[in-house]
Amino acid sequence: MPRIRIDAVLIQAVIAGALSFAHLHDLAAAAGQDGWKAWAYPVSVDLLLVAAWRRMRTTADNRAAWAWFVIALAASLGANVATAGLLDLGDVPAWLRILVAGWPALAFLGGTLLVHSPAAVPTESQPVTAAPLPTPSEPEPVPDVTVERAPEPAPELPPASAPEEAAASAPAPVSAPAAAVPPALLDHARKLADSHQATTGSRIDSATLRARLGVPASLADAITAQLV
Repeated sequence: MPRIRIDAVLIQAVIAGALSFAHLHDLAAAAGQDGWKAWAYPVSVDLLLVAAWRRMRTTADNRAAWAWFVIALAASLGANVATAGLLDLGDVPAWLRILVAGWPALAFLGGTLLVHSPAAVPTESQPVTAAPLPTPSEPEPVPDVTVERAPEPAPELPPASAPEEAAASAPAPVSAPAAAVPPALLDHARKLADSHQATTGSRIDSATLRARLGVPASLADAITAQLV
């Protein structure tokens, strides 16, 4: 439980409250409210003042709380000024007796409205959610490329009448040149080789590359030689 610290401000507030309480009591007694009723008037004024102040602190834009705060403050200040010698307490005017007699109903109305007026509901701070990370797009599958090789023309046979001349004039057999590999096919084969090595851990061989590409053995061997 927090301890109340006694300082000059608290002492000043107690003194000011006691003096205001006494002035309101004297004015109510002079206006014909004797006995316990004269002591109830200052309690009613001060409680209405405190209730309006608390409602003002809860809801800043509350015109009803401001209005009742001004009414209670005017009643307190009016009693303090009236008992300062400006009013003959032995002969209180009729309008002041009417105000003092009607104050309980006014204070009851103000207190009821302050209690039942809706208070501002504090808005809860919404948690900040992080934006979802974009999912990495899967690479599009590369379509398989099938290279069709044009058939080579059959060599012309020498005439049957001169077998010896044909044997003499026949050129020496030469090795067939390596098949030319298109750049697009070579790039596609390189991607397949990288994927095969990442999956199996070993380099792709000519037979596997031939099966994946659907090309002849000679072209698969040429592509495998260029991939090394």
